[in-house]
Amino acid sequence: MEQIFYWTDLAGVAVFAISGTLLAFRKHMDGFGVIVLASVTAIGGGTLRDLILGLPVFWTTDPTYLYCILAVAVLTIIWLRFKAYIPITTLLVADAVGVAFFATMGAQKTLMAGFSPFIAVVMGTISACFGGMIRDVLARDIPMVLKGELYATTCVVGASAYVIVMQWNAVAALSVGMLATLLLRLTAIRYRWSLPVFQEHQDGSL
Repeated sequence: MEQIFYWTDLAGVAVFAISGTLLAFRKHMDGFGVIVLASVTAIGGGTLRDLILGLPVFWTTDPTYLYCILAVAVLTIIWLRFKAYIPITTLLVADAVGVAFFATMGAQKTLMAGFSPFIAVVMGTISACFGGMIRDVLARDIPMVLKGELYATTCVVGASAYVIVMQWNAVAALSVGMLATLLLRLTAIRYRWSLPVFQEHQDGSL
């Protein structure tokens, strides 16, 4: 079971590294910029999670995560050499897959550390959202979490699904949590689902 969680976590890091590399390509960054964006996207959320929970930061105890980021970034750059343009949809889908991995794995790691289910949902959401927020800020974009379509909400739903199903079966919980997050996020992108927002009245008041 630990091996399943470990390889799933590495897969999430890889997908988010691809997401960061794709955005760096769209922003015409140099090689250093690519590595920075790929790294903060892949490990930013998990780093904040571990710091808040008082745990050893995961990539400092296992540098395999860093090797994975470098390898994925290089492979993605090589692939991009043959692409003249990357549609924004490709970036959105890659980000959605990364969010699905990290919302679930963030919740899983928090539960395994002995924290309550509620804190697990919060940490799962932070794990999934924070790396992308740093990526977008560094790229001078409005963070996806602040845009119209559902983003953090999908992480809350996925992490909650994981916590609930975890009471019966760990493998099923992993699958349900990821699928719930991914499907809800992709559907929100497709149909532009968003939460209600405050509207300004004609007299200028809220």
